Amino acid sequence: MLIPHDTRIALDTVVDLVNTAPEADTGEDAADGLADVEALYDFARRHRVSGVGALGERDLRAVREVRTRFTEVFATPDARTAAALINQLVAAAGTTPQLTDHDGYDWHVHYFAPGASVADHLAADCGMALAFMVVAGEHDRLRRCEAPDCRRAFVDLSRNRSRRYCDSRTCGNRLHVAAYRARRKEAAG
Repeated sequence: MLIPHDTRIALDTVVDLVNTAPEADTGEDAADGLADVEALYDFARRHRVSGVGALGERDLRAVREVRTRFTEVFATPDARTAAALINQLVAAAGTTPQLTDHDGYDWHVHYFAPGASVADHLAADCGMALAFMVVAGEHDRLRRCEAPDCRRAFVDLSRNRSRRYCDSRTCGNRLHVAAYRARRKEAAG
Protein backbone atom coordinates (compact mmCIF):
# COMPACT_ATOMS: atom_id res chain seq x y z
CA MET A 1 0.00 0.00 0.00
CA LEU A 2 1.54 3.28 -1.11
CA ILE A 3 0.83 6.15 1.27
CA PRO A 4 2.07 9.65 0.38
CA HIS A 5 4.42 11.25 2.90
CA ASP A 6 1.96 13.92 4.04
CA THR A 7 -0.78 11.35 4.54
CA ARG A 8 1.57 9.18 6.60
CA ILE A 9 2.44 12.16 8.81
CA ALA A 10 -1.26 12.94 9.28
CA LEU A 11 -1.99 9.28 10.14
CA ASP A 12 0.79 9.32 12.74
CA THR A 13 -0.63 12.56 14.13
CA VAL A 14 -4.21 11.27 14.40
CA VAL A 15 -3.02 8.07 16.09
CA ASP A 16 -1.00 10.09 18.61
CA LEU A 17 -3.96 12.42 19.15
CA VAL A 18 -6.35 9.53 19.84
CA ASN A 19 -3.76 7.99 22.15
CA THR A 20 -3.64 11.14 24.32
CA ALA A 21 -7.09 10.20 25.65
CA PRO A 22 -6.97 8.62 29.10
CA GLU A 23 -8.98 5.60 27.93
CA ALA A 24 -6.19 4.68 25.49
CA ASP A 25 -4.15 3.49 28.46
CA THR A 26 -6.18 1.43 30.88
CA GLY A 27 -3.50 1.41 33.55
CA GLU A 28 -4.16 2.85 36.99
CA ASP A 29 -2.13 5.97 36.28
CA ALA A 30 -3.89 6.73 32.97
CA ALA A 31 -3.86 10.46 32.43
CA ASP A 32 -5.09 12.80 29.73
CA GLY A 33 -2.20 13.53 27.37
CA LEU A 34 -3.88 16.86 26.66
CA ALA A 35 -4.35 17.81 30.30
CA ASP A 36 -3.72 21.52 29.76
CA VAL A 37 -2.86 24.18 27.19
CA GLU A 38 0.88 23.55 27.62
CA ALA A 39 0.33 19.89 26.68
CA LEU A 40 -1.52 21.08 23.57
CA TYR A 41 1.40 23.34 22.64
CA ASP A 42 3.75 20.40 23.14
CA PHE A 43 1.58 18.16 20.94
CA ALA A 44 1.50 20.82 18.20
CA ARG A 45 5.31 21.23 18.37
CA ARG A 46 5.99 17.48 18.30
CA HIS A 47 3.78 17.05 15.26
CA ARG A 48 4.93 20.23 13.53
CA VAL A 49 1.40 21.58 13.25
CA SER A 50 1.99 24.69 11.15
CA GLY A 51 0.47 28.09 11.81
CA VAL A 52 -0.21 27.57 15.51
CA GLY A 53 -0.50 30.91 17.24
CA ALA A 54 -1.63 31.62 20.76
CA LEU A 55 -3.63 28.76 22.25
CA GLY A 56 -6.12 28.87 25.10
CA GLU A 57 -8.68 26.79 26.95
CA ARG A 58 -11.12 27.14 24.07
CA ASP A 59 -8.58 25.54 21.71
CA LEU A 60 -7.95 22.77 24.20
CA ARG A 61 -11.68 21.97 24.46
CA ALA A 62 -12.02 22.03 20.66
CA VAL A 63 -9.05 19.69 20.13
CA ARG A 64 -10.39 17.31 22.77
CA GLU A 65 -13.73 17.26 20.91
CA VAL A 66 -11.93 16.49 17.63
CA ARG A 67 -10.00 13.76 19.46
CA THR A 68 -13.29 12.25 20.64
CA ARG A 69 -14.60 12.19 17.07
CA PHE A 70 -11.40 10.55 15.79
CA THR A 71 -11.67 8.00 18.60
CA GLU A 72 -15.14 7.16 17.29
CA VAL A 73 -13.70 6.63 13.79
CA PHE A 74 -11.25 4.05 15.16
CA ALA A 75 -14.16 2.26 16.86
CA THR A 76 -16.42 2.06 13.80
CA PRO A 77 -17.33 -1.42 12.61
CA ASP A 78 -17.40 -0.55 8.92
CA ALA A 79 -16.22 1.91 6.29
CA ARG A 80 -19.66 3.47 5.78
CA THR A 81 -19.91 4.50 9.44
CA ALA A 82 -16.32 5.75 9.41
CA ALA A 83 -16.99 7.76 6.24
CA ALA A 84 -19.99 9.50 7.79
CA LEU A 85 -17.95 10.54 10.85
CA ILE A 86 -15.00 11.65 8.74
CA ASN A 87 -17.29 13.66 6.45
CA GLN A 88 -18.74 15.48 9.46
CA LEU A 89 -15.28 16.30 10.84
CA VAL A 90 -13.87 17.52 7.55
CA ALA A 91 -16.97 19.57 6.68
CA ALA A 92 -17.01 21.23 10.10
CA ALA A 93 -13.35 22.17 9.67
CA GLY A 94 -14.08 24.14 6.50
CA THR A 95 -11.44 22.53 4.33
CA THR A 96 -9.60 24.54 1.72
CA PRO A 97 -7.16 22.25 -0.12
CA GLN A 98 -3.91 23.98 -1.06
CA LEU A 99 -0.67 22.72 -2.54
CA THR A 100 2.34 23.75 -0.49
CA ASP A 101 6.04 23.04 -0.04
CA HIS A 102 7.56 24.17 3.23
CA ASP A 103 10.04 23.22 5.93
CA GLY A 104 12.03 21.01 3.57
CA TYR A 105 9.02 18.94 2.45
CA ASP A 106 8.25 18.52 -1.22
CA TRP A 107 4.84 19.43 -2.64
CA HIS A 108 1.92 18.17 -0.61
CA VAL A 109 -1.66 19.17 0.14
CA HIS A 110 -2.87 21.02 3.21
CA TYR A 111 -6.59 20.67 3.67
CA PHE A 112 -7.13 23.25 6.37
CA ALA A 113 -8.11 26.83 5.60
CA PRO A 114 -5.48 29.54 6.06
CA GLY A 115 -5.66 30.85 9.63
CA ALA A 116 -7.61 27.80 10.81
CA SER A 117 -7.67 26.93 14.48
CA VAL A 118 -5.48 24.05 15.62
CA ALA A 119 -8.63 21.92 16.05
CA ASP A 120 -9.79 22.65 12.49
CA HIS A 121 -6.26 22.06 11.21
CA LEU A 122 -6.17 18.62 12.85
CA ALA A 123 -9.74 17.77 11.82
CA ALA A 124 -9.07 18.65 8.18
CA ASP A 125 -5.60 17.15 7.63
CA CYS A 126 -6.08 14.08 9.81
CA GLY A 127 -9.64 13.61 8.58
CA MET A 128 -8.44 13.57 4.99
CA ALA A 129 -5.74 11.03 5.87
CA LEU A 130 -8.42 8.78 7.35
CA ALA A 131 -10.57 9.45 4.27
CA PHE A 132 -7.66 8.22 2.15
CA MET A 133 -7.70 4.95 4.10
CA VAL A 134 -11.44 4.51 3.55
CA VAL A 135 -11.18 5.33 -0.18
CA ALA A 136 -8.32 2.84 -0.54
CA GLY A 137 -10.52 0.15 1.01
CA GLU A 138 -8.27 0.02 4.07
CA HIS A 139 -10.65 1.03 6.88
CA ASP A 140 -9.91 -2.25 8.65
CA ARG A 141 -6.31 -1.12 9.15
CA LEU A 142 -7.50 1.45 11.71
CA ARG A 143 -7.20 -0.59 14.88
CA ARG A 144 -6.99 -0.73 18.65
CA CYS A 145 -4.36 -2.72 20.51
CA GLU A 146 -5.56 -6.22 21.41
CA ALA A 147 -3.65 -6.33 24.71
CA PRO A 148 -6.27 -6.53 27.48
CA ASP A 149 -4.73 -3.64 29.42
CA CYS A 150 -4.21 -1.36 26.43
CA ARG A 151 -6.61 0.47 24.12
CA ARG A 152 -4.09 2.47 22.12
CA ALA A 153 -4.93 3.17 18.48
CA PHE A 154 -2.65 2.34 15.56
CA VAL A 155 -2.74 1.99 11.79
CA ASP A 156 -1.76 -1.51 10.68
CA LEU A 157 0.56 -0.97 7.74
CA SER A 158 1.89 -4.53 7.73
CA ARG A 159 1.79 -6.30 4.39
CA ASN A 160 -0.55 -9.03 5.53
CA ARG A 161 -2.67 -6.91 7.88
CA SER A 162 -1.58 -9.03 10.83
CA ARG A 163 -0.52 -6.44 13.39
CA ARG A 164 -2.41 -6.92 16.67
CA TYR A 165 -0.61 -4.69 19.14
CA CYS A 166 0.23 -1.00 19.27
CA ASP A 167 3.84 -1.97 19.98
CA SER A 168 5.13 -5.50 19.62
CA ARG A 169 8.04 -4.79 21.98
CA THR A 170 5.77 -3.84 24.86
CA CYS A 171 2.19 -5.06 24.56
CA GLY A 172 2.91 -7.94 22.19
CA ASN A 173 5.99 -9.15 24.02
CA ARG A 174 4.30 -8.88 27.42
CA LEU A 175 1.43 -11.11 26.25
CA HIS A 176 3.74 -13.60 24.56
CA VAL A 177 5.85 -13.92 27.73
CA ALA A 178 2.72 -14.37 29.86
CA ALA A 179 1.44 -17.09 27.52
CA TYR A 180 4.84 -18.81 27.55
CA ARG A 181 4.94 -18.77 31.37
CA ALA A 182 1.40 -20.13 31.56
CA ARG A 183 2.29 -22.98 29.21
CA ARG A 184 5.42 -23.80 31.24
CA LYS A 185 3.47 -23.71 34.50
CA GLU A 186 0.79 -25.99 33.03
CA ALA A 187 3.40 -28.41 31.66
CA ALA A 188 5.19 -28.53 35.02
CA GLY A 189 2.18 -29.07 36.85
